[in-house]
Amino acid sequence: MKEDVTFSYSGGNLTARICCELDHHTVRRIREKTDSRLFRDKPERLTLDFSGVGFMDSSGIGLILGRVETASAVGATVCITGASPMLMKLLRLSGIERIRNLTVMR
Repeated sequence: MKEDVTFSYSGGNLTARICCELDHHTVRRIREKTDSRLFRDKPERLTLDFSGVGFMDSSGIGLILGRVETASAVGATVCITGASPMLMKLLRLSGIERIRNLTVMR
């Protein structure tokens, strides 16, 4: 079975590559795994790689907001990369780009 999220850590950056649809069925599992790694590794930056995400609903927005809060608790910022044009539109419409300690890479 393919992992829904895989992690890599290098130079103070923890990357979480998400490879599943982000909806209310999957977000809890992603959140738990990501938070566990955040508290273990205490990175300077968490990069959420959305290149493996084909669909995301509002649960995905909640996942991002929660990870910004958790990352801030360990002194890290959050960066989103790899979002498809459709996901970028959803992110822009949500206003998420205005969140402090969050960068969205196009």
